[in-house]
Amino acid sequence: MSFLRPRVALALAVAQSRNPTSTISLFEIVIMHSSYFVYILTNKKNGTLYVGVTNDLKRRIYEHKHHIYKGFSARYGLDMLVYFEMHNNIKDAILREKRIKKWKRAWKLELIASTNPNWIDLAEDWYE
Repeated sequence: MSFLRPRVALALAVAQSRNPTSTISLFEIVIMHSSYFVYILTNKKNGTLYVGVTNDLKRRIYEHKHHIYKGFSARYGLDMLVYFEMHNNIKDAILREKRIKKWKRAWKLELIASTNPNWIDLAEDWYE
């Protein structure tokens, strides 16, 4: 695990020392220590898109999937996480979100396809 940032490796060691049978994943460790996320939701492949920013991706996606807030994403059933990126700085994350929101739709589709060509819901098993 030498490739991990020191605080991520420390968090993993602490989590495993508290519960040696823990199945905490590297993804969950990265999520806990990467502060800000820009993400894209949809309702189906090539469907309506929603671009957002958050400091807690797992919580925010839960809110979208369970329609906690009655806004754009709830109205259009946008609950599939098809893209996200991490940022260390909230200003960078907000700037990136605003830029992506101004992009042509085709550019957003290319961004999604570049990392998730099958448009799989990246959060499909987060809440099992």
